[in-house]
Order: sequence, then structure tokens, then C-alpha cells
Amino acid sequence: MLRSSGYLRYAQDHAWIHSESAGFGREWYAERRLTWLVKAIELQIVVDAAYGTELTASTDVVGFRRVWARRRSEFRPSQSDRTTAVAVTDWVLLDGGGRPVRPPQEILDIFVHRTDAFAPLRVTPGVPDESAEISRVELAVRLAELDPMGHVNNAAYLDYLDDHFLCSPATPDELPVPRRYRAEFLASAEPGSVLTGSGWPDGHAWRYRLTDAGGRELLRAGLDTGAATREGG
Repeated sequence: MLRSSGYLRYAQDHAWIHSESAGFGREWYAERRLTWLVKAIELQIVVDAAYGTELTASTDVVGFRRVWARRRSEFRPSQSDRTTAVAVTDWVLLDGGGRPVRPPQEILDIFVHRTDAFAPLRVTPGVPDESAEISRVELAVRLAELDPMGHVNNAAYLDYLDDHFLCSPATPDELPVPRRYRAEFLASAEPGSVLTGSGWPDGHAWRYRLTDAGGRELLRAGLDTGAATREGG
């Protein structure tokens, strides 16, 4: 089955393809020392995609708010009209110094007239119930998980969450469907870092936090496996 992180990687790649088709490729951004960074995602997986399935993806900018942009990506089997997964991704634009900055007018002229304002996705820290069984796993950042900026690709964080969930004695041996992820990326992990993932059950949800060796929080996430994950729920 296609890993959950695969949808996020596809959504990121498709976003760049869409941007390039509108005249804003990587060179355009590099000349202006600008870059988009994924800050949060909501990913709903309705059915699993088996190995060899040919997927059709669509993407569109559906919101702008000062330094933020929101994209919605939808995935379907090529020979079906049934939705496989939907990803909502919140991006923030950074300047050469890593500071949030408003998009140039050229981008606003292309996109902003057909989009709506939105509230950026946030994931509350969450506090485990006293009776909750918290599992902790240490992991090391691998070179294959790095993006072109030398940081861990956000999609790899979903791999960490899924692997943790599947290895926990308090969870099923396979990922349930449908399921919905909400994740907020707070900081980037560096090459060679040793990270600690902490997970615990919370009703129909599974909560997850990722921290580095200094206790800095990198990720807050939730994996909802209840009825609310169904489309329209």
C-alpha cells in the first residue's frame, strides 16, 4: 500500500509543478531568495492505494492570508471517480533570512483573486490522560530523509508517526482506513540528530509529539481513526 507520507510527497511535488506552470519555478524563487515551507497539513485517507495503482492528482491554491498560502490536493485512481485521499497543506513564504514575508505582487495577481482567507491549521499540544500509556521511541535522522535545504522532509515525519503507531502495543497491527492526520511542523530536524517520538491514545485518536535531544518540539500531530474521519465528517 502507498504510505501516508507518499501522498504528502506527491502533494509537495505537484505544488511545484503547478507553480512552475504559472511562471514561478525554483529559479524564479532563487533569484529573489524566497522559498515556500510547509507548516501544517491535514491528510484524509479514504481508501488505501495498492502497489501499482495509477493515481490522478489535482491541486489548487484555495486560500491566501498575508504570508500564508493553502493548497488542496485530491487523489483518485485513474480509472475511477472515487476519492482515495485529500491533502490540505498550509505553506508560509520565507525570505533569505528565514523570515515570513508577503508574496510578491506577481503571485498575488495570478492567484489571490480566486482564493479565500483562512485560519492556518494548528495542532494543540494535548496532555495525556493519567491512565494513558505513553510510548517513546528514539530514532536517528537518515540522509535519505533530507530535503534540498538539508532538513528532514516533512513527509518523513509522517513515516515516524506511522512506524511509532504500528509498533505500539496499544494500537492495531495495521493502519486503519479511513484515517485522518493533522500535523503542525514547528521546527526542522538537522542531519545526524537523535529524536524522540512520544505517542499515546486519546479516544479514537492517537497523539504524537517529536522532540530533539534538547527537548525542542519539532512536530505535533494527531491520527484520527474514528467515524469523524469519513468524508464530510
